[in-house]
Amino acid sequence: MNIKHVIIMKIGLIGCGYLGRIHAKCIKEIKNLELVGVFDIDQNAAKEAAEQFSTTAYTDIQTLINHCDVVDIVSVTATHFEVAKTAIVSGKHCFIEKPVTATVEEAEQLLELAEKHKVIIQVGHVERYNPAFIAALPHITKPLSVEMYRLCKFNLRGTDVSVVHDLMIHDIDLVLSIMQSEVVDIQANGHKYLTEFLDIVNARLLFADSGVANINVSRIAEHPKRKMCIFQEKNYITVNFQEKKVEKIEFYNKQSIITEIPVQDHNAIIEELSDFIQCIQQHRAPKITINDGLKALCIADKVVKKILH
Repeated sequence: MNIKHVIIMKIGLIGCGYLGRIHAKCIKEIKNLELVGVFDIDQNAAKEAAEQFSTTAYTDIQTLINHCDVVDIVSVTATHFEVAKTAIVSGKHCFIEKPVTATVEEAEQLLELAEKHKVIIQVGHVERYNPAFIAALPHITKPLSVEMYRLCKFNLRGTDVSVVHDLMIHDIDLVLSIMQSEVVDIQANGHKYLTEFLDIVNARLLFADSGVANINVSRIAEHPKRKMCIFQEKNYITVNFQEKKVEKIEFYNKQSIITEIPVQDHNAIIEELSDFIQCIQQHRAPKITINDGLKALCIADKVVKKILH
């Protein structure tokens, strides 16, 4: 009888806020992962999460890191660098929520440390695992123009950074993953409304091959919207991330034919965490490397600078 040996990896969760608890729930559903403990600077939040997910609340990050194989960093962006640095130096693989760090310089340092200590880092650009985007990928050949909309109702979560670093960075990563050349110019405008940071932003990215991406984000919209339109030579593809629906519109003799592309639904966070663990076990690079996270952060920073300077 051929019995597959399942290797259980021990994972520690840093950050027990809204998204951290979603990660904890997903970790508990992944067969080859054991949630050995959680940490949060708010010890009450850590204790509540530990009780909810039947694990241990640690009062010291290093102690938790010492007890696990993998660290899942879902704390606020400003803490990503120090937490990841501590984990990497300890030889632990890291999953880091987007944006990878608060600054480009911090991301560059983590990249060097990861290479030095031979650990795998994956950045949590979860939309790459969205079922609709995955279904659309085989139909994306050479995008000429991309239109993107990410509109959300106001929520205090994420307002410690601009809407560019909280929301638009998802779309920047998606665009960079499908366009076939480098960004050569950025135009942007935006405004502050309810926070001290930018709340509504429009950015236009021009690529070396003349491709263009228009990205629109708002975190004070009345009606949520997460949609992507990819225009190619004889067709365009619409990707609805919310409804998980994909359509391909093709043109023949000035007439359009609409084809709905089947989408296999799944939990994107479970998929990204499972894929990350497989990368570690199979010694391969993750789908979203720290270098990908760095590139998206660079563009996000440039968009904000275009508006504020």
